[in-house]
Amino acid sequence: MHQSDQDIRNRLLIARLPAMPQILLKLIAHLQADDAGMPELAALIAKDAGMTSKILGVANSSAYHRQGKVVSLEQSLVSLGTDMIKTLVISESVFQTFNSFPHSGSTDLRAFWKSSLSAAVMARALAKAMAYPHAEEAYLAGLLHNVGRLALLATAPKEYAFNFTARDDAALCAVEQRTLQITHAEAGAWLIERWHLDSFLADSVLYHHEPLARLEASHPLIRIVRLAHLLCCHADDAESITQAARLCALDEEVLETLIGSVARQVEQAAQHLGIDLAGADDIAVPPAFMPPPVDPVQQRLSDEVRNMVLVSEVGQTFARQQGETHLLEAITRSARILFDFETTVILLQNPTGHALVGVAAGEQQQRLAGFSIPLARGGPLAASALECQPAFLKRDMPALGIVEEQLFRILGTDSLVCLPLVAGQRSLGLLIGGVAAWQIPACQKREGFLRAFGNQAASALETAISARGAARRQLDHVAEEYREASRRVVHEVNNPLSIIKNYLSVLDHKLEKQEPVAGEMAILNEEIDRVGQLINGLADLQPVAAGGVTDSARVVDDVLRLFRATQFLPATVEVVTRMHDAPSEVEADADTLKQILLNLLKNAVEALPDGGRIEVTNRGHVNRDRRLYLELCVSDNGAGLSPEVLAKLFSPVRSSKEGAHHGLGLSIVHELVTRLHGVIGCRSSKAGTSFEILLPIPQPQSAAAASGALPAPGTTALSS
Repeated sequence: MHQSDQDIRNRLLIARLPAMPQILLKLIAHLQADDAGMPELAALIAKDAGMTSKILGVANSSAYHRQGKVVSLEQSLVSLGTDMIKTLVISESVFQTFNSFPHSGSTDLRAFWKSSLSAAVMARALAKAMAYPHAEEAYLAGLLHNVGRLALLATAPKEYAFNFTARDDAALCAVEQRTLQITHAEAGAWLIERWHLDSFLADSVLYHHEPLARLEASHPLIRIVRLAHLLCCHADDAESITQAARLCALDEEVLETLIGSVARQVEQAAQHLGIDLAGADDIAVPPAFMPPPVDPVQQRLSDEVRNMVLVSEVGQTFARQQGETHLLEAITRSARILFDFETTVILLQNPTGHALVGVAAGEQQQRLAGFSIPLARGGPLAASALECQPAFLKRDMPALGIVEEQLFRILGTDSLVCLPLVAGQRSLGLLIGGVAAWQIPACQKREGFLRAFGNQAASALETAISARGAARRQLDHVAEEYREASRRVVHEVNNPLSIIKNYLSVLDHKLEKQEPVAGEMAILNEEIDRVGQLINGLADLQPVAAGGVTDSARVVDDVLRLFRATQFLPATVEVVTRMHDAPSEVEADADTLKQILLNLLKNAVEALPDGGRIEVTNRGHVNRDRRLYLELCVSDNGAGLSPEVLAKLFSPVRSSKEGAHHGLGLSIVHELVTRLHGVIGCRSSKAGTSFEILLPIPQPQSAAAASGALPAPGTTALSS
């Protein structure tokens, strides 16, 4: 028998079909014991709540109800009698078990169960007529004689759906053998053999289509089931029935009597069991269907088209996934569905490209989290990833290493399909599917489809990994901006904190002399508020300066008063202001302008360690790029700046001054001036350094109204 994807024998091995319930297995053993009586039967039934409920229900039905309600199991057993109890237990166990087969819920089973129930009743009647000692065993054999058809429907629904309802004859067996390489008689016998019964039950199922000439010396149970099948399914085949009856040593008169009682018993049994057989005889029973042979060229073309469509659909599914984790889950789920993988795992190359490591997707996530395969040490898995070639591994291959053996144990299979995930010319890792050994030839036939699937998965993974890298870079950028904002705030908070500290000293001195401190208290309040504003600005990486019109002369006076009162100005440094002989209003926030001037004056004082002169000058209006600005100049007569320092003046670089945040002051000044839509420049020579600030002036309302134009967003319209 060749191994292929149509090999139903192998598919039956992994179909996980329901096992026979324990109560039925124990009942069979009970029936085979010569000294077993009602007490033992009652004890067996009492252990199964569902079966007890069924016995009580039948005992209280109209067929057995006499006087008063039967409330105990013992009373029910007495009321029903041994034969009916055995029938109910056998039938209910079989129906419950096989109605849970896959696809049985979506298939009309009325005709199937009527045929099975009829064969069961007939087989028991034949057994009694032949004085066969195990009549209930014959009943069970008749009930199960066609259970192989249910097994084939569950295992191969696509191939067997039509023939499940086909006429049960030799032609059906021939079609099953050609299309599935197994008949329903063989499948049923195989299923029953798994129960390891000390009985000829499996043989009676296996040979119920056997030519009668071969059954002459067979076990009585085999001949009973063969005759029961003919009487119930082939009543028009008089010759075969006569021959089978002769094998059972029964004459025609006995058969006619039995046939007359079977229909009534089947109807009664179905009623007790709650099985609806209405309309079962009206269901069409077509002859078995044998599909025409497929042209191999046409089949190959059809497979290619189907694979192209599937690959396209898979690619769209992958593209819709949000995040790398969901994508990996979609890849493993799709692989299991498309290639019948029992389990699926993904190994991806680590960042250095030296090893394959397990990822958290698919099964066995915890064990795979620490799983690693060094690519340099060789082995079939490493070779598959490095050479970008699929590999099909079996547990008994001689070249397997420890990592391959580990994967076999983790996945619990005897064969592996290793599919490289290749994007372009680069292998991202491996998709590994666990399969049964008989599935390997089918997977090898679909190698082209496997490769296309791997390419789609790798392409989607590469996109997801790139997106992850971009997201990480974005996070790093935001983190760096936040760190920079933190350094800026710490740097700027030092100014008002130093002022507050010095003013507290002045305040203490004045309070000792009982002098008025209202002015100092006002300044302290202002500086404390400014500290709060600076810290609150940390929540916004790009804070927007408040607008409004500010008198720059008043801000300069406030800053100089702070410097003088807190001894920021050494006695050797002279500050001269020229502010009141020109217009001084600017469009700027007063606190922001104060922060700018504080930094510039501190830098100027630090540039005059041996003393000198600082000038703060209002140079009036300047027209720059058709906009009007007010020019403020803060200059000193220090030693000047070197060309290297001047070239990087407004960049946040480390200066030679002490402290963790020195070197940020001028970069903050530049940022604040820019935020006010202003411009700052610097001139420096051996004669000193001058910082020139251009701040936009308030726009006259009359000019704006006369022009009929609105300023562009983010800019200030200026008039000459």
